[in-house]
Amino acid sequence: MTARVTQLFPIIYVGIDVGSDIHSIAIANDSGELLKEFEIKHNYQGFKKLLNVLAKYDSSECLIAMEGYNGWARPLDEILLKKGYKLYNVNNLKLNRFKEIFPASAKTDKIDARKIIELFILKKHLTIAKDVLQEIRVSNNTHQKLKKLTRRRKQLIKERASITNRLGGELQAQVPELKAIAPRVDTNWFLTLLTLKEDIRDLKHLKAKTFKKIKYIKDEYIEQILKWQKESNFSEEIEYISEIIYEDAIRVLELNSKIKKLDKQISMTLEDSKMAKRIITIPGFANITASELSGEIGDIDRFKSEKSLALYLGVTNLDKSSGKQKGSKTNKASNRHAKIAILTATRLHAMRVKESKDYLDKKIKEGKKYQQAIRSLARHLVRVIWKMIVEDRDYEIR
Repeated sequence: MTARVTQLFPIIYVGIDVGSDIHSIAIANDSGELLKEFEIKHNYQGFKKLLNVLAKYDSSECLIAMEGYNGWARPLDEILLKKGYKLYNVNNLKLNRFKEIFPASAKTDKIDARKIIELFILKKHLTIAKDVLQEIRVSNNTHQKLKKLTRRRKQLIKERASITNRLGGELQAQVPELKAIAPRVDTNWFLTLLTLKEDIRDLKHLKAKTFKKIKYIKDEYIEQILKWQKESNFSEEIEYISEIIYEDAIRVLELNSKIKKLDKQISMTLEDSKMAKRIITIPGFANITASELSGEIGDIDRFKSEKSLALYLGVTNLDKSSGKQKGSKTNKASNRHAKIAILTATRLHAMRVKESKDYLDKKIKEGKKYQQAIRSLARHLVRVIWKMIVEDRDYEIR
C-alpha cells in the first residue's frame, strides 16, 4: 500500500453559502485555486461531514467566511467556533456589490460560495474588502443570553401591541362606554374584568363584590362599571364578537405575565455583565436598553475603534459625495436591534441631562431635523460608551 501524502497549505480559505436546508461549501488555497466543492445538509451529520473534510487539509491556518451568520447558519457557526476555526461574517450588502462588479456566468449557491472566497482573498490586498468580513468570536455566555432574552421580549411586546390594538378596536365598536372606563386597554385589572365571562353581555349581571375581587381595581372604576351596567347596549354582532374579545383579553394577560417574567430574568442576568452595569449608569439607559446593547454588542474587542462600533449601532451615516455635491446615506448594514435601543435611550437621556438637551437644541437650530439631531447625540454617546467599556468606568456628569 502507498502511504497517503498530505500537501501542506499555509492557509486554507473556506466559503459557505448558507441555505435553510442545504449549505454550499467551497475550499481554496492561498492563491485562490479551488480545491474542493461540496454540499452539506443542515443537520449534525452534515456538520460532521464538513469537519471531516476540513481535518484532511494540513494547514497552518483555516479561515472560514459564512454568509448569513446568526441566521440559518446556527448551530453550525457555534460548532466551528468551538473547534477553534477562525470564522468571519460576510456582509451581504457588500458581497452583492462585489458580485455586481465581478459577475459570474450564472447565479447558483456553488458560485456564491466561490465568490465569498474571492472576496475573502482580496481582503489581503484591498483595504475596502476588510470591512466586508467581520471576525466572529466565541460569544460571552451572559451577553448571548441577554441577546436572546431581549429579542424575545421585543417579539412579545410587538405581539401584545398588535392584539391590544385589535382588542381596543372591537371594544370601541361594541362597548365604547366600557372601554372609556380604563386608562389603557392592556391594564391588567381591565383585562381581568373582560375575562370574568366568556360573553361580555354577562358582565352586566355581576355584583359589585365580584368586581372588588379584581386585583388593583380602584373603587372609582367599580362605580363607573356599575353605572355602565345600567346603561349598557349591545349590537347584533356581539353574538360572535364576544368570543374574540374574551380570547384576546386572555392572550394579552398571558403576554403581560411573560413579559414581566422576562424582565426579571433580564435584570438578574444583567448583574453578570460588566458592560451592561457600566451602560446602565448613563441617565436614560435603563435595564432593558443596557441589556439589549450589551447583548447585541457582545465582545467589544471585535470592534477596531469606536467608529466601527458606531457603524454597527447605526448612528453614523456613510459618505455619499460626488463633485461639488456633499451628502451621506444611511448605513443599512447596522444592527437594527441595537440601533433602535440606542436611539430610544438617547431620547430619554436628552430629557434627563441638561448638557445633552442643550446639544440636541443646538443641532436643531443648526438646521438638522429632530431624528438627525438625535442620531448626532447618539453618535456622541457611542464615544462615551466606548470609553466607559474600554477604561472600565461609570458615566460621569462633569
